[in-house]
Formats: sequence, C-alpha cells, structure tokens
Amino acid sequence: MLSDKILNASSIAVVGASKTVTKRGYQAIKILLEEKYEGNIYGVNPKLESVLGVKCYPSVSAIDEPVDLALITTPARTLPDVLEDCGKKGVAGAVIIAGGFGELGAEGKQLESDMVETARRHNIRLIGPNTSGMINMHKNLNLVGLRDAPKGGIALISQSGNMALTLITEAKIKSKVGFSYYVGVGNEADINFHEYLEFFENDPNTKAILMYVEGMRKGRKFLQQAYQTARKKPIILLKSGRSSTGKRSAGSHTGALAGMSEVARTAFKRAGIIVVDKSDELLPCAETLASLPAIKNNNVAILADGGGHATIGADELTDLNVNMPEISEKTQNKLRAILPHAAATANPIDVAGGADDNPQILAECARILLHDPNIGGVLVVGLFGGYSIRFSESLAYAEEDTAHQLGKLVKETNKPIIMHSLYSFAKPHSLDLLRYYGIPVFDSLELACKSIGVLAEYGGYLRGYKSKAKFVFDMGAKAKTRGREIMHNARAEGRTALLENEAKELLSLHGGMVCMDCLAQSAEQAVAMAAGFEEKVVMKIVSPDILHKSDAGGVFLNLKEPEEVRNAYTAIIENAKVFNPDANIKGILVSPMANEGLEIIIGTKIDDQFGPVIMFGIGGIMVEVLKDVVFRVLPITPYSARNMVNEIKSVKLLNGFRGKPPLDRKAIQKLLLTISEIIGSYPEIREMDFNPVLVYEQGLNVVDARIILKND
Repeated sequence: MLSDKILNASSIAVVGASKTVTKRGYQAIKILLEEKYEGNIYGVNPKLESVLGVKCYPSVSAIDEPVDLALITTPARTLPDVLEDCGKKGVAGAVIIAGGFGELGAEGKQLESDMVETARRHNIRLIGPNTSGMINMHKNLNLVGLRDAPKGGIALISQSGNMALTLITEAKIKSKVGFSYYVGVGNEADINFHEYLEFFENDPNTKAILMYVEGMRKGRKFLQQAYQTARKKPIILLKSGRSSTGKRSAGSHTGALAGMSEVARTAFKRAGIIVVDKSDELLPCAETLASLPAIKNNNVAILADGGGHATIGADELTDLNVNMPEISEKTQNKLRAILPHAAATANPIDVAGGADDNPQILAECARILLHDPNIGGVLVVGLFGGYSIRFSESLAYAEEDTAHQLGKLVKETNKPIIMHSLYSFAKPHSLDLLRYYGIPVFDSLELACKSIGVLAEYGGYLRGYKSKAKFVFDMGAKAKTRGREIMHNARAEGRTALLENEAKELLSLHGGMVCMDCLAQSAEQAVAMAAGFEEKVVMKIVSPDILHKSDAGGVFLNLKEPEEVRNAYTAIIENAKVFNPDANIKGILVSPMANEGLEIIIGTKIDDQFGPVIMFGIGGIMVEVLKDVVFRVLPITPYSARNMVNEIKSVKLLNGFRGKPPLDRKAIQKLLLTISEIIGSYPEIREMDFNPVLVYEQGLNVVDARIILKND
C-alpha cells in the first residue's frame, strides 16, 4: 500500500521555487499558504533565499527538517539528478509536473526509464510525470493550484488535468458534492492505478472513487484490486479511446495503449466498476453513489406529478435494465386512500395534481412505496421545488417540510430517493435541503434515470460478486503430464505453434469434445485410416510451417473411396511443397466429416493491458463479417461462461430457429471453462483459435484447433 507520507504528506519541498508569479514554483507555494496547508513548506532554489516568506534551500538534501513529499517543477532533463538528491534526504514521494517523457518517443522513454530507476533505487514513489498534480482536500494540501475546490467524499483519479478541472468546476456550480482527493495520474510511470484504489479503499474520508482513464500499464492488477475495493466503495469510471482516433490521442497523451474497448468495458464491469459512456454522467453518478445506499433488488418505482415525464422515465429505466415492478394491491390501496380519484397507482405512479396544493403528499407516497419490501428505490419526477413558484408562495414551507421528510425517509429505510425537478434552475431552498440530506437533484430526467440506474447496477454487483472471477489464475494447477510433454516437445523442436493433432489432444486431455482423427504419414496409412471411419473423411496438412491450411491447398473434403484418399494425400503433399518448399511436413490428418451444426468460434489472446482474454461468438467463414462476438478477461467462472453465451446478438440461433431444436448451451459453457483452465495451466500459450466448433442439439465438436506459443 502507498505510504501515508505521499498523499497525506506532512511536509512539502517545492523544487523549482520561484518569484515569477506565472511559474508553478511560485503558484504552488502561494496556494499552500493561502489555503493554510497543515504541514511544513520548504522552497528549493539555490539562487533564492525565500519565496513569499518561505525559506529556500539550495537542494532538497540541504533541508534541515524531514521531507515527506517533493513537488518537482523543473524541466524533464533535471529529474534523475533531482531525484538522486531527494534520495539522500529520504523523501518518500515526488510529484513530477514536467512532460517530455514516454509520451514523446524513444528519447523520452529512456529519460523516463532513467528517472524511475533512480527513484526505485532510493525507494521514492512517483506521481506522474506529465501530471497536473494532486490535492488532499482534508489537509489543505493543494499541489495543483486550483482554488476553492469543494471538500467532500469523492476521490478523483484522472489522466487528464482538463477533465479534473471540468469535474471540480461542475461540482462547485451544480451540486453539493465535494472531493476528498484529486490525483493526476499522468504517465503512470511508477505509481499505478491499482495502488491508488487500494489507498482510497482504506481512506476514511473517501466514500466513492471517480476515475477518468485513457490507458493503464497494469490492467490485470487493477482489475484484481477493483474487485476488492468495489465491495466496500463504489468506483465510477469513464474510459476514453473507444475509437481508433481516440486511441491515438490517448496514446500520445499517456504513452500507454488504450486497448480493446470491448475487453476493457466488460472487464471493468465484472470487477464491480460502474462504467459510464459520457463525461456529463461522471459527476452525477459519483455524487449519487457517494451519497445514497445501493438498490438491493433492481426494483424502482417512479413517483410523478405528470404522465409525460413518468412515461419518459419508465422508458429510460427500461433501457438501463432497471426493473419497474407492478405495485402490490396492498400498497396501491394505501396510495388510493391519499390520492385523488384520477391518480394512477400502478408503476409509474401519477399523483394527478394531488401535490399542486399539498406537496407533502409526495413524501407520504414515497413512505408507502419505500416501506413496500418489493420496492428498492424511488425516482421522483416533475415539479417539486416549484409548487411555491407556480401555484402559491405559501407552499414553500410545505415543500421544505417535504424535503426534510424525504431526507429522513432515506435514512429510515436505507433505500434511495432521486429527485428530478423542472425548477432546479430557480434554486429553491427545498431542493437545497434535499441535497443536504444527500438526495441528488437533477434538471435532466435522463441524468436522474442514469443515476438511479447506477444504484441498481451497483446493488446487483454487491449481490452477485462472489460468483464473479477474481482475475487470478491458479497457474499450472491443472496441467496434465501429457500436456506438459506436448509443450516440451514443441519447444524442443523450436516450434511456436502446436500441430493441430497436438492442440486437439491437449483440449481432449482437459475434457474437451474434439473431432476424432489420425495422423497418416503415407498414402496407404491414410487409406487404411479412412476405411476405419463410417463417414466420409476430411484430410488436412500437418506442418508447423503451414498454419493456414486452406491457403496452401492443404484441405480436401468428402473423401471415402481408397483411390480418392490416395490421390488427395499426394495432392496435399505436392500443394504444400509448392506453397512452402522448406515446410516441415509431419503428415496428413485424417478425420471423419463432421455432421452439420451451428458454427461458433472460441479464441484467446493476450491483451496489452489485461493479459489473457477469451472470445466467443458465431464462427465459420462469417466471423469477420458478422463480428458477433463477446470478450472476457480470463479466468472465467460458470457465471461468466453462461453470460457470454447469452450476450451474443445471434443467441436466438441457440434457442432453436424455424422449427429447429435448441442447441446445447451447457456444452458451449463447458468448453469455455475448459479453455480457461488450459490457459491457466500452460503459461507458454499466447493464442488459441477453435474455429469452427460445431454445436448440436446434444454436444459439440471442435473441428479445427490452433494453439500459438509465446516466443520466449
């Protein structure tokens, strides 16, 4: 875990202290003094005696008191020497403002490497480089220079200083939410995302963690830590770099690969992270999750004073996969007893003007709904906060009393209320009271729905996290002796791929259902083997130098008669020699022609950020056209395997189509789990490709198998 001396530093050395008001070395000291930082401040500049009354020293090592953290504002080229000096003083950490490192190419990468090597030699942890700085709001430790940032319970981790500025400014203007910390991750050269998560998980001032991410260097460690942290505190994340242009922009800024958005998104969600797609959703969702309890059963009631907003809200929640259950007859009777005759008491509930002269009726309805065990939360939409403006000023007190009741109701039931108000712009006191109680208020109905949606999503994670993978392999635990022998033989021969028969044998060793086949090393052997099968056969070249067999004319189908098998053997060998005269030909694989079935594909690869991932989808020659595939970071659990099968767009093909019987989903799930086990058992595997796999009413058949090994 990060040392407390870094983010909770009790003493700061500003390296590059300056009397030039526009320079960071001046601004940093000025704002630390203005905001009454609780620790000691030291300036470092051999040419100055003091800055704003703060004593300056010629070097960090010359300071005569302990130094926890150095804010280094000098150019990139000075960093190795400055850190060497910090090491002599025993500084715990440094905030590196300068850019010009790994994001600028080979020379910058070397400078960054030298800087990190120096820091690690002296046990100095680095924030950045290329960072806007960090803020500890509860200690008035502001190393960013942004004034009047509101204090609160959200820790903000961002790879963009401008995004951080946007979020902090939005918090000041639009809500009562505030921040416990801000950290500009920058290039993530030393301290990684997962280390910040661990720190904030244990920080008593932090209620939720908000993240803007472009790329990360240790994605798997981040997922492992997020799985732990999300059970205790919600994490809200926006990841940019989904488009090819966005990925290039992210790379130029951070020097880290943006990665596959499909992999990242599903991995984050499996780890319990709330992923949002729009920047204007970040703060509202963070405010909601930091302030309110999660929805425990995914059931929400809408309480409205007009049908239009109620209908739009219902549509939005449905799109967010939030359930709007039928209201029980018992609860509806209680609502009917206090509402006008014209009111709708189904879900959504429309009070039909009942609040126009009595806003308190909304609190009474909310109480009835939240005491119904089937309702997990309430979204109030419409005019609240504006009854005194629209109808009569005398209703202001009633609205304020209603706000008090709603706030106390959240605490009493441990269930959330979200408020959408058309009168948020007018800033009535009743809405301020709601915010005081931690009830977010939105002028956007879509944001209100999104915010209650993330409470339902987070509640779902808390209910089901035990069934999700922890992103940790039990490496080698289930490797087979014969499997290790196959790997050893391939390595001994200098191969970087298993032969198809070896790949199928490995899969079979772990319980996979593969196509029966034999390796023939002469035409007569091939004839004899073909005669042993009742079905017609397929014949395929087996060579470590020819992975794409069809391209080499190395596949012949629907063979049975001895002469055609013999001729096919000769033709395949000749085609292979023409395709690659130096190819090492191991023989010809003779296999029975598989029965017709639905073609699926399962494959694995090594993702740059998250390590081994698995892909499943509709296969065969259409895989590149349809691209109907889903991804998961390995290892997977039975829960994940089941969800993968259900998530493809063509899932109806598995359910039975145009009178055809449903196909064997359990066999697919078992194969996914088998492949996950193999990846964890043989770390030398780089890629696996099983395409096509034919799925039947009962069982499946792996027709073609390819396993690529790592080069090292």
